[in-house]
Amino acid sequence: MRSSRATALCGLLLALALPQSAAVASSGQFVWEGPERQTYSVENPPDNRCLGMNQEARAPRNETNRPLTVYSRKDCKGKSRRLAPGQVAPRSVVFKSVKFNPR
Repeated sequence: MRSSRATALCGLLLALALPQSAAVASSGQFVWEGPERQTYSVENPPDNRCLGMNQEARAPRNETNRPLTVYSRKDCKGKSRRLAPGQVAPRSVVFKSVKFNPR
């Protein structure tokens, strides 16, 4: 539970640290499964920013109001999978970075 809160807080701090012009955010949550099947989430993630995962990440769920793309490698590179709002990927989908509302 503590790590979920810490992750959500880090995501929030990242969004607050962005320049004002980039402060537009998707509304809702991005949820994924980390090590030991622990659930993590980010509230209202920033649009068109690549966010890297620091640990194992799989089974992404897009509970935001905008599309997102998960990538198999850091820096939003490698094999990609787009998730529409409300879409859930299977547990077999492992990713290392994500971009919300990509342009």
